Amino acid sequence: MTDESSQTLDSLLLPQQMDAAILFADVAGSTHLYELFGDQAAKKLIDACLRCMREAAVDSRGRVVKIIGDEIMCVFPDAEHAYLAATEMQIRVGELASQPVLDARLQPGLQSRAIRVGFHAGPVIEDNGDLFGDTVNVASRMTSIAKANQIMTTGATVARLPDLLRISTREIAALAVKGKGEAISVFEVIWQTGEDLTMAITMQPTAASVSMIVPRSLRLERGESALVLDPDHPGVVLGRDPKCAIVVSDRQASRQHARVERRRDKFFLVDQSTNGTFVTFDGEPEIVLLREEVMLRGRGRIAFGHPAVDDEETVRFSMVR
Repeated sequence: MTDESSQTLDSLLLPQQMDAAILFADVAGSTHLYELFGDQAAKKLIDACLRCMREAAVDSRGRVVKIIGDEIMCVFPDAEHAYLAATEMQIRVGELASQPVLDARLQPGLQSRAIRVGFHAGPVIEDNGDLFGDTVNVASRMTSIAKANQIMTTGATVARLPDLLRISTREIAALAVKGKGEAISVFEVIWQTGEDLTMAITMQPTAASVSMIVPRSLRLERGESALVLDPDHPGVVLGRDPKCAIVVSDRQASRQHARVERRRDKFFLVDQSTNGTFVTFDGEPEIVLLREEVMLRGRGRIAFGHPAVDDEETVRFSMVR
């Protein structure tokens, strides 16, 4: 065998290197799910999340490399498709809570079915269908630092994104990663459900498209009164206490029933009541928060201690651009 033939054979036997984006996603607090609902019910919840993540990956031109326990590993041709898959995973898992189920035990609150996602793009080595290398390790690290409902990536990956997607990220910090000499810049992907993100992806990055992704304020209405939350007025408390910003006289409501607070560019409704907070996004089934929270989006209504009815005790909310 000639030296040239030997080198050709060696190149065929060696693992192949390619440029790709690696994404990891897992179910946040899965151990608590098993404790809360039992093995069988918890596994059904986790399997439903994994199914959503797997379908979102495939629909975004990705390949599922493997699933281990409650974690999925996927590979994409570039950073853009990994970004789109990450946001789609969050949206689809978030929609699980609004889907009817036969077993009431499988209808926990939103936070019980939250996922965390991390991705990173760069060179990887493929061997027998699996992927290895520094890019894989960094992607895994991004997932480990993400919290429930978060998507984390690196500055190097953000630099590979189209302009429109890049503007919907935010630098968090520089992180020291074991085995690397320099700190890595960490970015959070700003994602939201609803049609706003979908619409923005088809547009050019203008001031209007940026404002479409990032809501400027939230309007709350009760009867004839209205209140607007913005950077100067970032939070309010709702309840029966006369000191609340929005006073609710319904006897099912707690004195300080719930609060709405702005976190960076999003608004969250946080239940802190005895009887729960009932939330309806326009066009969607009503959900119940019990010591839980939900990100407000679009338009909808909030009821206190019981399902919503069309009366003065219901608070309407809407995003203001």
